[in-house]
Amino acid sequence: MWNNNNENFLTKINNFIYQFQKIKPWEKVVFYRLMATMINSWVWIIRATQVLEEQETNPVFKKMLRIFWEELKKWKKLSECLELYPESFSVAEIWILESWEKTWRLNIVLEDLAEQTEKLVSVTWKIKAAMIYPATVITVVIWVVFIMMTVVVPRLLEIFDNPEKLPQSTQTLMKISSVFENYWYLIILWIILFIVWIFIWKKTPSWKYNFDMFMIKMPIFWDIIKKIILSKFSRILSWLLGSWVSIIESLRITSDAVWNEVYRQRILLLMEDVKKWMKIWESLDWDELFPSIMIQMIQVWEQTAKLDSIILKIADFYDEQVDVKIWVINKLLEPIIIVVLATIVWFIAISIMEPIMQLADQATSK
Repeated sequence: MWNNNNENFLTKINNFIYQFQKIKPWEKVVFYRLMATMINSWVWIIRATQVLEEQETNPVFKKMLRIFWEELKKWKKLSECLELYPESFSVAEIWILESWEKTWRLNIVLEDLAEQTEKLVSVTWKIKAAMIYPATVITVVIWVVFIMMTVVVPRLLEIFDNPEKLPQSTQTLMKISSVFENYWYLIILWIILFIVWIFIWKKTPSWKYNFDMFMIKMPIFWDIIKKIILSKFSRILSWLLGSWVSIIESLRITSDAVWNEVYRQRILLLMEDVKKWMKIWESLDWDELFPSIMIQMIQVWEQTAKLDSIILKIADFYDEQVDVKIWVINKLLEPIIIVVLATIVWFIAISIMEPIMQLADQATSK
C-alpha cells in the first residue's frame, strides 16, 4: 500500500516538473505535421497521439505525449492538453486549436500551425546563424587580446629598461597591459556583473520598456528588429482572425506574443481604440512603430472584411525583408570585424616594434 502511494506521489512530482520543461520549436512543427497527416488518414486522435509517443526519443516530449494520451482518453480536447504546458505552447496556438476543434477540422489547423510555426522559427534560426560567425570571431579576438595583454606583451616589454623614453604608443600599450595583468580578475568580474545586471534590469517593467525602446532604435540592427516584430505581430494576428477569434481577443493575445514591451503596450492601446469602434488603420496612422505601407494595406483590406489574409501577406513580406537585411548585415559585419582586428594587431605590432627599431638604430650608429 505504501509503495503504491509512494509511486503515485513520485508520479505527481514528475508530472509537475515536466510542466515547466520546454520542447524545441522544430519538435512542435513535426508534432503538428504528423498529427495532421494521421488525422487526414482517418486515424483517431487518441491513437495518433499514442503512435507519436511510442516513436518519440526526447524524454520530455515523450512524457508530454503520454499525458496527452491519458487526457484525451478522458474526453479532453487537444487544446486543453496543450494548456498543461504553457512553457512550450503559446496562448495563440491554444486559442487557434480550440476555435477549429469546434468545426471538426482539426487537420486543417494543425497543418497551418505547422507551416506558420516553421516560418516563425526559421526567422529566429536565420538570425542566430547569421550571428554565429561574427560572435565566434569577436570571442576569439577578445581572448587573444586578453592573453596577449596578460602574458605575451609584458614579457616582450621587459627588454626595455626606461619606460619614460619609449614612444607614446608603447607607453600606452604598457599601461593597458599592466591593467590586464594586475586586475584581470576584476575585469572578468565586472563583465559577469554587467551581464547579470542587464538580465535583472530587463525583467523590471519600467526598465524593460526602456531597454526594448533602445533595441528598436539601435543603429544597424533597429530596422531588422522592427521587421521581425512586425512579422510576428502580423502572422499571429492573422492566425487568430482566421480562426474566428474576436479582434479584441486576438489583439490581446498578440500583445503577449510579441517579445518587445514597446510594441506590447502599443498593441494594447490599439485594442482599446478598437473597443471604441475605431478602425485599426486609424489608430495606427502616423505611428512610427508601424510603417505607412503596412497601414495603407490594412486600410484597403479592412474595408473588404479580409483583414486576416492581407495581414498574412504582410507577414510574408516582412519575412522576405528580414532575409535580405540579415544577408546585408552579415556581409557588412565581416569587413568591419576584419578592420577592427587588423587595427588592434597593427597597434600592438607598432607599439612593440617601434622601440626595437630605435634600439637597432642606436646600436648601428655606435
